[in-house]
Amino acid sequence: MSRFIHAVVGAAIPVIPEVKVRAADGVSLVGERSPVAIAAAYEAAGVGCLSVVTGRWFGGDLRLLSDVTARCGLPVLQKDFLTREAQLIQARELGAAAVLLTAALLPQRVLATLVDKALVLGLTPFVEVVNEAEVSAVPHADECVIAVNNKDIQVHERGPADLSRSERLLPAIRATGCLAPVSASGIDHPAQAARLVRAGFVAVLVGTGLLRSPDPATWLSRLTVAPR
Repeated sequence: MSRFIHAVVGAAIPVIPEVKVRAADGVSLVGERSPVAIAAAYEAAGVGCLSVVTGRWFGGDLRLLSDVTARCGLPVLQKDFLTREAQLIQARELGAAAVLLTAALLPQRVLATLVDKALVLGLTPFVEVVNEAEVSAVPHADECVIAVNNKDIQVHERGPADLSRSERLLPAIRATGCLAPVSASGIDHPAQAARLVRAGFVAVLVGTGLLRSPDPATWLSRLTVAPR
């Protein structure tokens, strides 16, 4: 089991908090705060790992990734639209432990190649899916995180979330042998996160909901579970 998957599965708080500069609508999520300080606060709250959005849609860049990984002891996911081996090598050089691979953007052959390359590089593939066909196309599922995106990337995730998508796809993800099914995007409240964890997800990925919360530590504390 990779360091990143171990962090997802074994965390007392089943949340992967996200460091993201802007929301999908372009509004700042950090304000005057330092993204590194936000990451440090999440680490202090007891989470097992972090996601850092480097995509330009959300105001990110590679410096954000390197700043967080240099100052944070947790394994970090680089969240961006990665499509080439060179980007995986760069992610590792910048300290990432996991990389986002979006099944909807990658032909099946390319997805398989990138999963293989990531594993060879010691990176955990964090494969994002939205339907059963994409779930079934994930190779080496037992070495990947398979994450259901509850929003539509075709509209830059500006539309409403469909949390029931996660619940519908969970049995198919479990059938692949994946150890770390995750529900991602559109999770704004602890009650929604708790519902998905009760359904069987080992973690939820939460960005905007936490970054807009007046008290992220309390938000996270409501999701604390017994050690697994």
